[in-house]
Amino acid sequence: MSQHDDTAATMTVENAGRLLGISRRAAYRAAAAGHLPVIRLGRRILVPTARLHQMLGLHPDPPQS
Repeated sequence: MSQHDDTAATMTVENAGRLLGISRRAAYRAAAAGHLPVIRLGRRILVPTARLHQMLGLHPDPPQS
């Protein structure tokens, strides 16, 4: 997988930080503070790509039924 893959379901906190233009440390602080959507799997902290894109306004909200 490439360093940053927009089609992956999740990305690392580091990659989310790169996408946001912030440092690795700032990205982990944002994740800890709840400013970044995260999924915790054991010791791994992953950012759901779709939720991050939605948060940034890159994808519109899905229609609600």
